[in-house]
Formats: sequence, C-alpha cells, structure tokens
Amino acid sequence: MLTKRISLFAGHYGSGKTNIAVNCALCAREAGQNVTIADLDIVNPYFRTKDSEALLKRHGIGLVCSEYANTNLDIPALPKELYAILARRDSAVIMDIGGDDRGAVALGRYTPMILEENDYDMFFVANFYRPLTRTPEEMIQIMREIETASGLPFTAIINNSNLAGDTQADTVTDTVGKARELSRITGLPIRATCVEQRLFESLKDQIPDLVPLHLQEKYFDIVNGGI
Repeated sequence: MLTKRISLFAGHYGSGKTNIAVNCALCAREAGQNVTIADLDIVNPYFRTKDSEALLKRHGIGLVCSEYANTNLDIPALPKELYAILARRDSAVIMDIGGDDRGAVALGRYTPMILEENDYDMFFVANFYRPLTRTPEEMIQIMREIETASGLPFTAIINNSNLAGDTQADTVTDTVGKARELSRITGLPIRATCVEQRLFESLKDQIPDLVPLHLQEKYFDIVNGGI
C-alpha cells in the first residue's frame, strides 16, 4: 500500500487513521525498511500512536510524538525531532494526522519540507459510518477542509468503513459503492480497503486491494484493565 517515503493518514475523527498508520509501520518494517512513525494528533487523546509504543519498540520502529501524549495535560506540543527526520531522508516516515482541519493545522508546519522533497502520499481515511461523513459529499467537505488547513493535497483514498466490534462482512461491502463514488468525484484512486483480520478471508475475493488490520490496544483500556 505504501509506495512513497512519507505516508500521511488524515480524515474525520474516528475514521481509524491511527490503527492504519501503526499497521503500515509494522508492514514496512517487516519488509526491511527503516521506519519512523510520527503522531501529530494534538486533538484526540484517546486514540494515540503512543498506545502502541511497546509494540513499535519491539519491532525497531521509531516513534515521534508529543511528550504529553497519554497524560491528562491538554498541551498542543509538537515533536521537534520530526524536522530532523524529514530532512535526513534515510527512513520511511509515517504520519498520523489529527482529525479534521483542527488537527491538520499542525501538519502545516512541516508542509514546506514535504512538498520540497515531493515523495509523499496523503491518504484520506474514510469511514462512512461516522457522523458527518455518511455520504461522498460529506466526505469531500472534510477533505477540502483538511487540505486547506494543512496545505497538502490528498493523493489517494483508503476505505476503512467499520462499526468497531459490530463490524460484519456486509458492513464493509455496503460501502464499496460509496467509496467508488468518492473516488469518481475527486479523481483520487482507492488505494486500499481495510478490514479487521477476522474478516479478511471472507472478503478477499470480493473487494480489490483488501488489507487486513490488527487492532491497536488503547492506552485507557490497558490501564483500566480492559474496561
């Protein structure tokens, strides 16, 4: 799924950007790449790349995030190390962008470096079951807001439509047409459709470019004993 040195994942709140970013980082590392994942989500403290810190460390994947991630401090501090990582160009960089235009503003600080190198993909992660993004037209409004706030155009779409633990095979297949319409209107290709690992076998022959995901544990679930 990843073909550029820098891969950015953005979309509406709860679209599943973080889960996809972590899975892609693990796949890139398994393929032999040096990988750094950067968490630029300064909006949502409940779904963080830092939740997978131990897993990423075991696989030799670098993690760059705010020092306040997974604390009760609401401080929009961005990692200074990311400037050096983007400049060095000896590692694949995966960036998890905060939800909607508020989170995308943080990305704007790095946009000039990303555009100068011009070796990036900006993925719009679509979940048609989230409020305010149930139609292609609603999705496009979110897309344009993110592009304006970040200064980066999207290059491809990832359909990650799901209902969390209630997701079934038809939950995914029912959104294939909407994703294709979003692709038609925007002119952007559908790079992948993501599904939880348990559904992959039943859907792999029905949906092209299907990618299985292992779900990320959330920090607040872990510290509360899975509650």
